[in-house]
Amino acid sequence: MQFSVLYVAIILVFMLVALMREYLRPGLILFTAVVLFLVSGIITPEEAVKGFSNKGMITVALLYLVSEGVRKSGILERIVFHMLPKKDANITSAGLRFYPIVTFISAFFNNTPVVVIFAPMIKNWARKMKLPPTKFLIPLSYATVIGGICTLIGTTTNLVLHGMLLQEAKDEAAVVESGGAEGILMRFGITDGISMFELSKVGIVIALVGLIYLIFFSRYLLPNERKAEEDDDEQNLAPGMTRHEVLLGNRFPGLGKTLHEFDFYRHYGAHVRAISRGGNIVEGDYMNTRLTHEDTLIIDADDTFMKAWGESRVFWMINRVGDYEPPLSKKKRWLALVLLVLMIIGATVGELEPVKAWLAQNTFIQQYMPSLKLDMFFFACVTAVIMAWTRMFSPRKYTKFFSWDVLITIACAFAISTAMTKSGFADFIASFIISLTELARHSEFGIYIILASLFLITNIFTELITNNAAAALAFPLALAVAEQLGMNPMPFVVCVCFAASSAFSTPIGYQTNLIVQGVGGYKFTDFVKVGLPMNIIVFILSVFLIPLFYNLT
Repeated sequence: MQFSVLYVAIILVFMLVALMREYLRPGLILFTAVVLFLVSGIITPEEAVKGFSNKGMITVALLYLVSEGVRKSGILERIVFHMLPKKDANITSAGLRFYPIVTFISAFFNNTPVVVIFAPMIKNWARKMKLPPTKFLIPLSYATVIGGICTLIGTTTNLVLHGMLLQEAKDEAAVVESGGAEGILMRFGITDGISMFELSKVGIVIALVGLIYLIFFSRYLLPNERKAEEDDDEQNLAPGMTRHEVLLGNRFPGLGKTLHEFDFYRHYGAHVRAISRGGNIVEGDYMNTRLTHEDTLIIDADDTFMKAWGESRVFWMINRVGDYEPPLSKKKRWLALVLLVLMIIGATVGELEPVKAWLAQNTFIQQYMPSLKLDMFFFACVTAVIMAWTRMFSPRKYTKFFSWDVLITIACAFAISTAMTKSGFADFIASFIISLTELARHSEFGIYIILASLFLITNIFTELITNNAAAALAFPLALAVAEQLGMNPMPFVVCVCFAASSAFSTPIGYQTNLIVQGVGGYKFTDFVKVGLPMNIIVFILSVFLIPLFYNLT
């Protein structure tokens, strides 16, 4: 084994352990790995920072702004409110009415704000219907995840892998221009990354089967409502105060401190009444409990708290979110919907070959706008700018709507992927995967074992760390496997897309799982019980359907 391969392996192990133990935020941990690769000479300074200018990463940032504009329009709440039964509801009939809608919405909308908006709404609705909210909240999170895997913009993971494909195609083109041989992407004509509905071929089937499981079977694995002590003493509130549940965000300055060390009232003007962790109220002296980003605080606050901190990323607002915000005008609500639809349609139509050919042949465009490309990046830019100038989100606070740690994680993922490829580590692991079966070289049967191995490796990373970091580690493996087999790399990249998003068995794999854990009071084992069958469903469908829908050669 070469030194560079061993060095990269050691750094990646360090990175995985640090992510699992949460020594720092994921973005800083991945940046540390990038710096270690940089100082060793495995990657150049240009390769270390190329992810920060990648179209995929910037598209993710722009979609955060678009999501905020749509969220503030109130369109999503109105849709689900009208879908929820108003009387004579049961768990199955309610699921039939709103899970498919949530799945459809999350195919075109970031799933974290979807869950932040809908979780308290569904919790309050369930209690009015005298149904246990715990039967709905984990399925809500899962419904957004399976919706997100159906389109390019449904989840940041897909956009990350799209950006990596674009960067790899760009690097291969540079090699060809300098007189080198064509790379694997150029040989198979994969130069435009993942199209809007490329993943829908298999993703829709996964979503349909997943919905059947969530609607008709998950209820038997989900717990009945656990009455938390904070629900029983609303009458003890002081005049003018209301009770809120808030999930601590990544920017909360008191992480790692106790409430004795961090004066919550001095900072936010609210009293902490309890801490909920892992679905249970912390008993005993909770004031000496060190806070983590998985904690939900039960607080008493007046109306000024929501006005001051509602749009901040210090907290994920769980209860009463949106009550303080003045609604957008009817004209702006319709404009938000129109802009979202036009962005999706524009990005989809712009990828069609007749449209690309028309742009290439149009004399006016070639003379005055030769670099025009009607892709998702283009339409996300236009939509975000229009929303800013029409005040659909606060243009003075726009930086608050970005999840900076996610963006830094994504940017660093490109450099880590480059290090794995240049060092030979990706080829080493790919050879190991292929060695699991020599049938892959001689029959179609072996390809299922290859896809299954790639899926399981990626999925384990996802459950233990984060989906974007898992995608960063698995992408070079997918390309290396395709290169060594001489096969089309797209099926392997699609496999990574599905595996990296399939974080169902633990609450830590996906932000939406953490949110519903705080709202529903779930235990870690609840996610294992209901999530493991979902993992198996996605695994089986992915492995057996990908070879049917995608050309391997």
